[in-house]
This record gives sequence, structure tokens and C-alpha cells, in this order.
Amino acid sequence: MFNACLGFTGARTDKMSIANEYKGRLPKKILDEVASLTQGSSEAKVRKLLEEASREYEQAKVEPGECVGIISAESIGEPGTQMTLNTFHFAGVAEMNITMGLPRIIEILDGRSEISTPMMEIYLKQPYSKGKDLKEVTLAIRQTLLKDIVSEFLINVADFSIEVKLSQERIAEIGANISSIAAAVKQAAKGYNVSAGKDSLVLKKKERDNGINALYTDKEKIKQISIQGVKGITQVLPVKRGDEYVIITAGTNLKEVLSLEFVDDSRTVSNDVAEIAKILGIEAARQAIINEVFKVIESQGLNVDIRHIMLVADTMCNLGVVKGITRYGVVSEKASVLARASFETPIKHILNAALIGEEDKLDSVVENVMINQPTPVGTGLPGLVTKVKR
Repeated sequence: MFNACLGFTGARTDKMSIANEYKGRLPKKILDEVASLTQGSSEAKVRKLLEEASREYEQAKVEPGECVGIISAESIGEPGTQMTLNTFHFAGVAEMNITMGLPRIIEILDGRSEISTPMMEIYLKQPYSKGKDLKEVTLAIRQTLLKDIVSEFLINVADFSIEVKLSQERIAEIGANISSIAAAVKQAAKGYNVSAGKDSLVLKKKERDNGINALYTDKEKIKQISIQGVKGITQVLPVKRGDEYVIITAGTNLKEVLSLEFVDDSRTVSNDVAEIAKILGIEAARQAIINEVFKVIESQGLNVDIRHIMLVADTMCNLGVVKGITRYGVVSEKASVLARASFETPIKHILNAALIGEEDKLDSVVENVMINQPTPVGTGLPGLVTKVKR
């Protein structure tokens, strides 16, 4: 079975033995990639490629005791100083910007629950991905509020009612009708009787206890009633990538979008890490952190080994929730008092530790540097035990 996955099915015994030689030396993923590159190749070429892959793999391994945290921090931080572009604008669509560059890196690594420009890339199932009913699909995704299809709001103080004059042009654009709009308003406008006319709706207040001021307050709330589409998706932009259409959105609502029947839920992504953690779990959030940071760095024309980003993502997610690289996140979870104190607010940490008699085992780098003794990394990691002859 192992040889079959390597593409050596039906090959000579010598090719099968080559595969078995490297079975323990290289991961299965690398062996699979080599197999796809060497289908139909000679034994000598297969062996040469596997040998080169094995050499590269050994060089890529980290030595025991290596300061991987410091190296990762330097590798991400140094290119970060060269990032300048803050936002990327989608031409032709108002209010569609993406925060990029250093501000985007900061909001990802801070683990912020609210990001500056939430967006999604929605992949579609066939035949919609080929352009079928693309207008209907975009209308089903984009949220339409009542204020978007209204030409005028009128308040009748004497009758305690609000008249909503609808724009027939805008209603036609979104493919709705008066009855569906009236049904949506009835469901959302509690405390009002709703009646539909030819091109208007009249909302009459059931109780008049709260006076006229409440009528004006309710008018502002009524403007925000959702008529159709996915809540939170304010703009949509179909983009052709290769031979399929992808929908870029301003705003994100992963749960509702994934439930739409025409959406490919295996490829659709959001740039909101906190939302991904909530809907898809911590493993998906970890992968999202890696993808988003790598995408920003790559878009700036910079080069950072992805393993450094993976280490940061692991650190942020290893407790089962997304924790930012801040004093309230990852730093607050450190076991060492001195390590916590070295980041921010040292007096608070030291006083709290003194009050409860906390002990510092001096197991890590920062605390040993602070008290001027060898750090447990590299040659300082192993200890030497000898028996002294008397």
C-alpha cells in the first residue's frame, strides 16, 4: 500500500526497495510529492531526488535547545518594519477596503475580536461557479436594509404612524416585492400594525404611552430592518479567478453563509480569526492565523519561513482559545512571575506574586537573563552529572 501511494505500482522490485529505504527518513507528504514528480522516471533519478529531499529535510530540522521563539520574533519583526501599505481598495466598489501591511499583522497577533475590515471569499458550487444566476446569488448574499429601498419616511404625529414610501426602482434591482417587504417589516417592527399600499407601507403604533419622542426613535430602528440577504454583508463583488467566479464581500457572517445551498463550504473563508474559532473551532483558527499573516507578508514582497508563523499561531491557540500576544493574552498565561513582569506592568505582577507567595522555577530564557545566569537553551540546556572519586 505504501508503494502504491508513491506511484510505484507495477514497478520493478528495485524501485519498491528504494521507497522502503526512505520510509522512516522522510514524512509521507514529502514522499508523495516526490512520487508525483518521478512517475515514469528511472531508478537513478528517483534515488537522486529522494536523497536530495532527505538532505534538505535533515538541514531543515531544528537543533535541540534552539531559541525558536526569539528567532521567530526576529524573523517576523524585522520584515514588519518594512511594511508601509495600510489599505487595499477594490476598484469600482465603494466602501470595499482591506487593511493590509503592519496594521493587519498587529490586529491578527493581538487576537482582536473586532477587526477593522472584515471580509469573506465565498466559493460557489457548480454551476454557479461558472456564472449561472450570478446576479441572483449576489443578491441572496448581500444584506438589504429597509432604508436602502426607501425614498422617504413620513411621521404622522396625530395618528401615531410612520409612512414608508418605497422606491420601485430599487425594489426591482433587488428582485423583491411589496408583500415580501411588508412581511419582513411585520416580523421586525414589534408594537406596530403594518399595512401595505401600492408603493408604501404604513406602520401604526399599537400603544401610545411613550409619546412622540418614541415615534422618532422607532423610525431610526425601522430604517435598519433587514429585508433580505445575509446579516453583516454590506457589499459583494464577483471576481473571476481562472475558470470560476469567487464572491468577495465587505463584512462577514460565516455561519449563515456556509448554510447557503450554493456555497462551497469546504473552501469559503473569512478573515476574522475570532469568528472562525467560534464557528469552526480552534484548529481552523490556528490555520487562519497562519494563512492571514503569511498572505500579508507575501503581498508586501517579503519572505518569512512559514514555520516561524506556525510557532506564533501554536502559541496563540495552544489553550483551546485564541489568545493575543498581549499582556491580557499569552503573556498573562506564563508560569513565570519574572517573565510576566518583563512584558508590561511589572510592579503589578511582582506585588501579586508576593501576596500569594508564588514561586518562580526559572525554567525559561527571560527570567534567567533578568537575574544574570545561564539560560536553559543551546549548550546551557543539558546538565553534566559525574561521580567524584574520593
